[in-house]
Amino acid sequence: MSEFDRLPPELRLWLAQAALPWSPRSAARAWRKALRESYGDTRRAHTRLDFLEQARLRADTRAIWGDDYPHAS
Repeated sequence: MSEFDRLPPELRLWLAQAALPWSPRSAARAWRKALRESYGDTRRAHTRLDFLEQARLRADTRAIWGDDYPHAS
């Protein structure tokens, strides 16, 4: 829990609404990369994390239910 408490407030805010259970370590790594790619803009970093999470959900959907499932593409 202390590892989670050390995360930046902006990241903890995003994690509160995330669909997947992120570990503090992977969330921090993704956040640093998203911030770097967004030139420090936290709103854009949140959007990048949303995109990353949606991509993971699509991949999981395909792996579990196959390519013909409506949300797999």
